[in-house]
Amino acid sequence: MTDIRTELLTEGYWDRAAEVERALREQAPVHRAIQRDGAPVWVIGSFAEARAALNDPRLAKDSDRLNEIIRAKRDPSAGQELSGLFSKHMLNADPPDHTRLRKLLARDFTVRRIAALRPRVQELVTGLLDELPTGEPLDLIERFAFPLPITVICELLGVPEGDRSRFREWTAALLVPDPIEQSLTASREMAAFFHELFAAKRAAPGEDLISALTGASADEDRLTEEELLATAFLLIVAGHETTVNLVGNGARWLLAEPAKWAALRERPELLPDAVEEVLRYDGPLRMSTHRFTAEDVTIGGTTIPAGELVLINLTSANRDGEQFEQADELDLDRGRTGHLAFGHGLHHCLGAPLARLEGEVAFQELTRRFPGARLAAGEAELRRSRGLVMNGFLALPVVLG
Repeated sequence: MTDIRTELLTEGYWDRAAEVERALREQAPVHRAIQRDGAPVWVIGSFAEARAALNDPRLAKDSDRLNEIIRAKRDPSAGQELSGLFSKHMLNADPPDHTRLRKLLARDFTVRRIAALRPRVQELVTGLLDELPTGEPLDLIERFAFPLPITVICELLGVPEGDRSRFREWTAALLVPDPIEQSLTASREMAAFFHELFAAKRAAPGEDLISALTGASADEDRLTEEELLATAFLLIVAGHETTVNLVGNGARWLLAEPAKWAALRERPELLPDAVEEVLRYDGPLRMSTHRFTAEDVTIGGTTIPAGELVLINLTSANRDGEQFEQADELDLDRGRTGHLAFGHGLHHCLGAPLARLEGEVAFQELTRRFPGARLAAGEAELRRSRGLVMNGFLALPVVLG
């Protein structure tokens, strides 16, 4: 009989992750695994331990030390260069650096400012759905779940319309670094693109976020060129991939149970809580970004030595039966549950309100306009991304009706 522990992060894991994670939680809250680049990593998968770990200062995120540890632990054949996802942005920083970097962005992601985007999100959703055919198979990821959030985040950042389609290929390579050289090539190309864009914004600033970040803030704080590039990487990747997966994962499970699809059409007041339940049940992020142990840390009876890499398995924690009743059921009436889909504590996802808004409008219009929609592929045909951090389907064939 296969030892389920050996399947964590291996090829057999991704398409049966919920089963593997359930078995692992029954054994212990913490398990050791090997990443694709050969680096060993400790994975925390139970809710209570995961929630505590997300806000534990002993699990540090300083990018310089983190990169040293990754380079030391990965297989030598993987090389020493790391992609832009490991650079100096706020997700790879501890206070006070994290505090400063987050402050520079927080004013543009307040609940009020995000709520003001609803008319534009509604307009984009309507336009995209108007273009979709009915009665024939189409890929909902390619035709809807991707173009919606990439348009929103690129408009916020000030990325020209003609350049936006390139990010689909770049981010796919960054998030699933296999082969690693493909990821590094994408990282270099994105860096070159952003350096050109920064220069253009400095020469002719607009009302967009990159124009604001290339200048000084009200208190004369300014991002270094390295920080600016890292922040652009973070915003463009996290700013659209989370919503791609939220919409794709939600549509997959809602369409699998037509009564739930119909419920959202008939009871639109369910939409906010339904988005929260989709986030809990099959969230857009599989793992937190990397941390490392600044000292020996004991979690759930397991002591992780200092200088080790740590991942927190968010999808596993959100299916923990010790925290959620009937955790493996998608229950649209469950209500707000305190899930960890967007993290917890200091590094809680800054863009979560935007993803929620896009998901709510997307599900509202999909269910309203296409009551007869159905999946156009069997469960065995649906394949998930093999990325460590993001959790979503590569394609979602549907027929809209």
